[in-house]
Amino acid sequence: MRISHDKLNKLAHVIADTLAETDECEFREDRNTIRQEARKMLEKLFADELKIDQSARLKVQSHKKNIPEGSPEWEILYRKYYQEEVKKLGL
Repeated sequence: MRISHDKLNKLAHVIADTLAETDECEFREDRNTIRQEARKMLEKLFADELKIDQSARLKVQSHKKNIPEGSPEWEILYRKYYQEEVKKLGL
């Protein structure tokens, strides 16, 4: 999934703000450091998701018969391969 720089920053702010408001959470660093770490984690998560998506799509495309994207068969195979890639990465 592609996400804009601004939206990623907004998500990181929401995460840091939510953690700051949670009684069970105590910061050992300032809020900006927490926000930056949340942003890094989100960037990695979205990059991993993109790799998983691309790998699953390549596997579906590698079938001998040409399966049209969006068809029920394509969707089933895509979900299957997507889950395999998620398990491979341990996510």
